[in-house]
Amino acid sequence: MHANYFLDYAGPLITGALTTLKLTAMSECVSLLVGFSVGIALAVGPGLLRFVCQTYVELFRGTSALVQLFLLYFILPRAGIFLEPTFVAVVGLGLNSGAYCAEFVRGAILAVPREQREAAHALGLSRWSAFRLVILPQAVFRALPPLGNMSIDLLKLTSIVSFITISDLTFVAYQINQTTFDTLRIFSLVLIFYFAIAQLIAFVFRQAEKRAGRGLILVRPTT
Repeated sequence: MHANYFLDYAGPLITGALTTLKLTAMSECVSLLVGFSVGIALAVGPGLLRFVCQTYVELFRGTSALVQLFLLYFILPRAGIFLEPTFVAVVGLGLNSGAYCAEFVRGAILAVPREQREAAHALGLSRWSAFRLVILPQAVFRALPPLGNMSIDLLKLTSIVSFITISDLTFVAYQINQTTFDTLRIFSLVLIFYFAIAQLIAFVFRQAEKRAGRGLILVRPTT
């Protein structure tokens, strides 16, 4: 094994890793936006809205993310709707991950003890003010750990975007391996890249959890 173990393939793999990181970040934004909106609607929204949101959640959780990308990228053009691959990847992965995010948010909201709501109303806060100032901050704090895990899963899920012509980290590694057959070195580097990005995501969510927990006193329901 020579000294250029890393440098032999570092350039293209770094390019692929940056693509993977960009797709993960953009999809994460879509996922959190959709997940919090749908999760709040599921927890406190009116009946019809809850039904629509629950249908979305079950549809995207119950079907393959790869099939969802195929529908967006290969089937919509038959209806005259042509979407750019990166847009399809971000929206498709974001909606898929957002369905799981919504359930985390819904569960976190419902986990806040009822006494918190009653105390907020007793202090004269409106329903919306009580939710925004008392319930939601606690729910966000409770939801952050599973959301961090979900984000790492989203990172790994980006490996399927090569099926819609995007050269992500996994696809670049596969292409290099097809010509060099240096499987051990190539995919060892890929493992390192994915691990590094996952640790970055975990760090971001740990910091967010610390910030969200400042000043919060979580009250557990009495039995």
